[in-house]
Amino acid sequence: LKIEAVAIPDGSRLTLCVSSQVGCQLGCTFCLTGKMGFSRNLSTGEIVDQVVLAKRALRGHRKVTNIVFMGMGEPLANLDNVIKALRIITHPLALDFSPRRVTVSTAGLTDKLARLGRETDACLAVSLNAPDNETRSRVMPVNRAYPLEGLMDALRSYPLAKRRRITVEYVLIKGLNDSEKMAKRLIGLLHGLRVKVNLIPLNPHPDIPHERPGDDAVAAFREKLLAARLTAMVRESRGSQIGAACGLLRPKDKEVA
Repeated sequence: LKIEAVAIPDGSRLTLCVSSQVGCQLGCTFCLTGKMGFSRNLSTGEIVDQVVLAKRALRGHRKVTNIVFMGMGEPLANLDNVIKALRIITHPLALDFSPRRVTVSTAGLTDKLARLGRETDACLAVSLNAPDNETRSRVMPVNRAYPLEGLMDALRSYPLAKRRRITVEYVLIKGLNDSEKMAKRLIGLLHGLRVKVNLIPLNPHPDIPHERPGDDAVAAFREKLLAARLTAMVRESRGSQIGAACGLLRPKDKEVA
């Protein structure tokens, strides 16, 4: 199976979204990658090569400024290779990216978070998507093994550098997690944590059993968070027309990468 990495231009910034696995075994209901199943972990070299090949392809046009581990797979399920790749990506004698410009996103493998924080200086993002166990388990089966109580404890003890915050990713799904009640629960859940919230309106697809909320619902949810003095931004996904937007990474053929 192929893997995918996506270059995301935004003004002077160009973020490269890299994969850590071929497929994914977590089965989140809002993500196409999980529907393709899991094949294997990527090696350290295969992870780093995504950055090298992107830099080569963009040479003379754009410079990769940021890297996010938000592509195919769960980075913490391939933690040994991800940590090694992070060291190469950020080493001054290798790819020399600032750790502040590299972010690792996880669905919340609680028992591996502490090691990530100890052994790397990368930024942390957590795919949360619901403020209670019942709702989160419906869309993220991993929550049954790693429920919110343990995840929140792990985030409170995570070794954050000064002026750093954890990014909370929250995919907004119509009628499921986008209500005022859910916003209030999220505010309570995040109380006391150094976080910023990225609200991501669902990218719809015929194979995803959910709908995108309307713009008014998205704006109202954000306003609730802002009123509680949380930093909250709406992340408008790009690339949906070519299957490259958040949650839509699923190669169409089965050639070996």
